[in-house]
Amino acid sequence: MLPADFQYSQSSLQDFADCARRFELRYIKQLHWPAVESQPIEEREEHAVRGQLLHRMIHQHQIGLTPDELTSTIRDDLVAEWWATYLASALTDLPARRYPEIALSAPLGDHRLVAKYDLLAIDPGVRAVIVDWKTSLRKPSRERLARRLQTIVYRYVLVLAGTALNGGVPLQPEQVEMRYWFAQFPEKPEIFTYASDQFRADGESLAALVADIQGRAADAFALTEDRRLCQFCTYRSLCDRGEKAGNFFDVDVEDEPNTSPELDFGLDLDQVAEIEF
Repeated sequence: MLPADFQYSQSSLQDFADCARRFELRYIKQLHWPAVESQPIEEREEHAVRGQLLHRMIHQHQIGLTPDELTSTIRDDLVAEWWATYLASALTDLPARRYPEIALSAPLGDHRLVAKYDLLAIDPGVRAVIVDWKTSLRKPSRERLARRLQTIVYRYVLVLAGTALNGGVPLQPEQVEMRYWFAQFPEKPEIFTYASDQFRADGESLAALVADIQGRAADAFALTEDRRLCQFCTYRSLCDRGEKAGNFFDVDVEDEPNTSPELDFGLDLDQVAEIEF
């Protein structure tokens, strides 16, 4: 059984979509398995720190610190390169009203669905742009991004829960856009618009996904048949799917691990309106 205060997120739903057994181990049994996600460990850790630093700097910039103040703190060449490309290209054509590191929540079955956004940029009554910063070394195809639960969940939740950010008027799906910005590929963002028929289809598919999860017996969470996904899963040795981690340099957005477990383990709903990085 899931905890009573469990909240679905794009991360937990993606885990289930990728491997039902992973979902069971991580969220129902809440099992933490001491295995690395990818090798070499040093490169992965360094890259994770760089990514966190860039996200933090962007957040600080969005809440009022000047570019010069933040640039002076950089001690890493790659982060400096990412930062320069962010300043030059990432904020093109975004509405002026910005909400960095904010989370929104909407009902989903007997639980809630939470989305934590890197940035929401809103022109009330006109349009709302979701921006997600990515520092992955490889850029996934547009088709793969379109299938990701992040793309589905973020747009869907914003339409349902974004009224307060839109001058008190409900957002229409056609007013919503999601933009992935890649620090390694700043000239190639991926932009996804939205539409009412897609919003309805997303609601039906998400409801079906949750019903599938909640209707399963304890022994019905099977391992994925796609063994490629096991390369980057910490449970691979527990499941007898290999001991060696996948190559970090082969990781792209589709293989990124769950980096927001707090959204799935009892996040206080009173905090959802605004969450700092």
